[in-house]
Amino acid sequence: MDIYLVRHTAPDIAKGVCYGQADIGVKETFLAEAVVIKKHLPEKVDAIYSSPLKRCKVLADHLFKDQAIQWKDGLKEINCGKWELKLWDEIPRDEIDPWMDDHLNMRIPGGESYMEVFERVGRCFDSIVAEHHLAALSGDNVVASSRSVVLVAHGGVIRSILAHITQTPLQDSFKLFSLHYGCVVKVVYETNGFSHHQVLCNIEQEKETHKPTISRG
Repeated sequence: MDIYLVRHTAPDIAKGVCYGQADIGVKETFLAEAVVIKKHLPEKVDAIYSSPLKRCKVLADHLFKDQAIQWKDGLKEINCGKWELKLWDEIPRDEIDPWMDDHLNMRIPGGESYMEVFERVGRCFDSIVAEHHLAALSGDNVVASSRSVVLVAHGGVIRSILAHITQTPLQDSFKLFSLHYGCVVKVVYETNGFSHHQVLCNIEQEKETHKPTISRG
């Protein structure tokens, strides 16, 4: 089974704003980015799963107009709680400093920690893989032919999946997996597990900002 992990296109939000599960739209460059993404996906796709957040939904709907899409809350980006849509540099020090010191395990006020996202996404991804693997073993001719699966999701979600299947420590995944908006990553699943992953498309973008830019010292 080939699994294509697709990150949404550039979101319509100012640089320096914290966002996770805020339901923001996409930039005017959407159609141009979608054309590039489409080139790196197979002509025949057997199943599509997507985060229901708008920036993923519009891409999934555009790419797969005539196919059923399964919306998965487990593929949503990190919940940034009370920080959603605030400027990173304006989040109070007493809230953000503990998170900056241990962003893997420290939960955002009213939201999630990265470790919680990693565990949530891992469960969702494993259930998707198991669904298709077990269907193939059962001999169900309708589902057993499924060999190409697409997941439309977010940077943190795709990073969590790659860390999960490669057994990469989560703290190392931020440097090891460079995932621009609109990237496409192909993962190959065989009976004995995941054989490899390959970045097919990584549209160069302006550097993203997902933490304060001012000195916290």
